[in-house]
Amino acid sequence: FPRCRAMAADARLTSAMLVNVLVRRSAAVGGFATVLVKGDDVSGIILIQALEKGAELGLFERVSDFAGAYRLARCGPDPEEGAEAMTQYLARRRRSDPDLWVIELDIVDAERFAAETIC
Repeated sequence: FPRCRAMAADARLTSAMLVNVLVRRSAAVGGFATVLVKGDDVSGIILIQALEKGAELGLFERVSDFAGAYRLARCGPDPEEGAEAMTQYLARRRRSDPDLWVIELDIVDAERFAAETIC
C-alpha cells in the first residue's frame, strides 16, 4: 500500500489533459478557449493568452512554485505594446521551446479562471 500512495502522490495530469479541461470548462460557463499552438502532450509548458470580451489582458505562464504546486505568472509584453509585440514574443518562446502550448482564453476574469482550472 505505501507504494501505491507514493505513486499517486507523484502522479500528475498531463499538459494535454489540463488544456482539455480548460477548453471544456470555459465552454461550459459561456467562455471561449482555443488552442493556438499545440505543445507536448505530457509536459509542455502552458501559456494562457487572456482576454475579456476580446480585450487583451496579458499572457500568463503556468509555473511550478517548487513546493509541489503550480501558479500563473505574468509573462510577455504588456498588452498596450500591441499585437506585433505579442507575436514576436510568442515566436521567440516557440523557437526556444517547441513543446510549448499557447491557449487563447476569452472569459470574464480569465486569469482567475485559468488559475482555478489548471493550477
